[in-house]
Amino acid sequence: MRMGRGGTGMPEERERQARRDGLPRFGRRLVCWLPAIFLIGGLAFDLLTPTPYTAAPFFSAAPLVAAPLYSLRYTALSAVLSVLAELGVVAFHGRTGGYESYTEAVTVLVVAVLALGINRVVRISDARLASVRDVAEAAQRAVLPLPPDRIGGLDVAARYEAAQTDARIGGDLYAVQDTPHGVRLIVGDVRGKGLEAVEAAVIVIGAFREAAEQEATLEAVAGRLERALQREGSRREGLDQFEGFTTAVLAEVPSEERGLLRVLNRGHPAPLLLCADGTLSELAPRTPALPLGLSEVAGWPDRADESRFPPGAMLLLFTDGVTEARDTEGVFYEPVVRLSGRVFTGPDALLDALVADVAQHTGGETEDDMALLALRRPEG
Repeated sequence: MRMGRGGTGMPEERERQARRDGLPRFGRRLVCWLPAIFLIGGLAFDLLTPTPYTAAPFFSAAPLVAAPLYSLRYTALSAVLSVLAELGVVAFHGRTGGYESYTEAVTVLVVAVLALGINRVVRISDARLASVRDVAEAAQRAVLPLPPDRIGGLDVAARYEAAQTDARIGGDLYAVQDTPHGVRLIVGDVRGKGLEAVEAAVIVIGAFREAAEQEATLEAVAGRLERALQREGSRREGLDQFEGFTTAVLAEVPSEERGLLRVLNRGHPAPLLLCADGTLSELAPRTPALPLGLSEVAGWPDRADESRFPPGAMLLLFTDGVTEARDTEGVFYEPVVRLSGRVFTGPDALLDALVADVAQHTGGETEDDMALLALRRPEG
């Protein structure tokens, strides 16, 4: 485990967790100094109270607090100081030799040894958790690689923001591709969490990349995605196909007409079009449609909606982790209201501002992952 900043010995992962839990900087510093506070507080308590009172609980607490926060070295130092402090106050009051002094000293010693064991267990758990997170992040990058900054003459940016309260990989997905028919992109959200959702996301992304190259229309691309999910559902024995439905929005900027934007929405939050002057419009579908994978429940022909894509405008696509983000009073985040009238220098700036604004709205605690994709048509 690496040590934290400032030489406190607090592991960086613990410090990051404290930030994620919403602790202010003062609170994080207070946590770091708790072992010392207990030691000093114990000495002060012993000096300011009559002789029969004991500071052993303070000295016992110091190594226990240090165990999950600090390295083995610092925990051992805290344990040694606690035992020495207990022996020191016993000698200071001349209570050596009494059964009570022995009991107090042994209690502090046993707790100190126990703290060393706790520290060892916590360090092993931290190492395993870090390994799991590394694997999860690697898998996420493999499934959702960051696109290049420019595709087909358009500026592109993407983000995947994992929920703080749930470290598992989710089924949020995005992909953007330059095809013979223009730049095509998708943002979607597979129902569920964990490996099953990731598998479904991989299927959707793989089918999209193939269909985007081959199919002449967005409607045909959506049909290919629908059939891919149906094939996967029928291939797995006992798998309920309805468990794998995916909300998705597909978009296309035709190669022959950069000022045109086509959007096909399958039960997903409507994308936003932000113009260079700060005006914003929501590209809600004219005809609502069910998510991908539910064609056996009901279905009707897909139809992409067309709109203008003026120079300098940006298209923003996102999953419901944005629209379902709530503040402490349960008020949902409204991207149309929060982003309207604002001007951004590019897709990266837009996504950075959106992520920061959602974090501010929720107080840093979101309940769902967010997949974000922004596309800008350069001016000139």
